[in-house]
Amino acid sequence: MKDLKGANAMQDRAHTPADSALNALLGRGSEFDGKLNFEGTVRIDGTFTGEIGTNDMLIIGEGAKVTADISCGSVVINGEVTGNIKATEMVELHKPAKVKGDITTPSLMVDKGVQFDGTSKMDATASNLVSLNRREGTGDRP
Repeated sequence: MKDLKGANAMQDRAHTPADSALNALLGRGSEFDGKLNFEGTVRIDGTFTGEIGTNDMLIIGEGAKVTADISCGSVVINGEVTGNIKATEMVELHKPAKVKGDITTPSLMVDKGVQFDGTSKMDATASNLVSLNRREGTGDRP
């Protein structure tokens, strides 16, 4: 029996966050159609069609084909994605990624050689809002 764990660990190591433990893997040659919700880090190296939702990390490996609207904390893309991406933390597109869809995130990184067909919106949402409190005795007077 082959040691697939070692083989998968060697793939795309340069574009995989080293400090995050992998919770699940949809390997090369695998196909999934449906809705994926998860916690932690998930890596897709196969074909996925549907919806993806998490507050954590999604990694789309080189050779992966994903057709989905993605809502996540962070996403690192090395493969192909068709669909809109909304990330609350960051999106990284590494060569040879191909993305067709709109990206909304506060932090976007795109390598030279990436194909991106869509719009990007840098949305910092509520994390950058500052609350201003009115001091007592300084209210508006008629």
